[in-house]
Amino acid sequence: MSGLVAAVRDRVSHAGSAAMAGWVGFWFRPQSAYPLGVVRIFFGVITFLWALTLLPELGPLLGPHGVLAQPDRGGPLAWSVLSVFNTDTAVILVWAVLLIAAAALTLGWHSRLAALIVFIAIMSIERRQPWIFNAGDGMMRIESLFLLLAPSGAALSLDQRRTTGSFFNAQERAPWALRLFQIQLSIVYLATVWDKVRGDTWNAGTAVSYSLRIVDLQNFVVPDWLTLNAPLMNLAAWGTLLVELSLGLFVWSRRARPWVLTAGVILHISILVTIAVGFFSFAVFVLYLSFLSPESAGRLADFVRRKLRRRSPPSEPAAAAVAEPVAESVPNTR
Repeated sequence: MSGLVAAVRDRVSHAGSAAMAGWVGFWFRPQSAYPLGVVRIFFGVITFLWALTLLPELGPLLGPHGVLAQPDRGGPLAWSVLSVFNTDTAVILVWAVLLIAAAALTLGWHSRLAALIVFIAIMSIERRQPWIFNAGDGMMRIESLFLLLAPSGAALSLDQRRTTGSFFNAQERAPWALRLFQIQLSIVYLATVWDKVRGDTWNAGTAVSYSLRIVDLQNFVVPDWLTLNAPLMNLAAWGTLLVELSLGLFVWSRRARPWVLTAGVILHISILVTIAVGFFSFAVFVLYLSFLSPESAGRLADFVRRKLRRRSPPSEPAAAAVAEPVAESVPNTR
């Protein structure tokens, strides 16, 4: 009997040690920071474009003489720059600083500081006028926080060029920051499915038909033969639920990941084309990119580097004989 107890104890101990090792490895086993660099660049680009779309309506939407004269303070912890400085000048300054910081974040120039400024600016703008933004805008705010916490200049950045001599180098870093993006993706989809199935329209298969017929959100008028076709609209609604549930669960499977992410891309492109959802789909694609493998991200970086070298002739004839180092991962020396 004592031998059986000892065997069970050893097996449980071994399983516990393996589980702990897997948990620690999931968060902290060093890997190339190339995927984080790709995430940072894509997020910086969409943030820059997001800021540009605000320019035509800055005053009417965010200024003290616009639709919301006083900022919605939302409680003592809902601080923002524009709740403290409620002036047209402050709105313009916050917008301009956001635009510059987004460009700096894209290029990886003082990445941590740029991410901090982007986070504060996005939070200030969204809290100044919360009624004009959607879930995608809120997701961008969360993603900017993740990049602020992450070593976002550890790959594909001017920070790397300054420290290692090449923009296309990457450090080896613990992937815990990427895990935040990945877990956020699962949370978003699982929470979305749970919220939808507690209602009526998604269960009845009519939600997509209703969405495509909301005039204020139409990018173009979808013909009635499609939106009023019950079998097709049922299939679209229930298929959406299936794709979202699959993304929330099976994105963690290496074998299923390419398939569910491809289905998600098709889903969000169809949403982007038909419904005016702003930057929602692009914010979701930021989360998708966090699942890019270090090997795939490294190959992408090397491809871009080689393309840029071909388009940039050497300034001196002798420079043709000097080859720039290929994109590679370098250990973190900090």
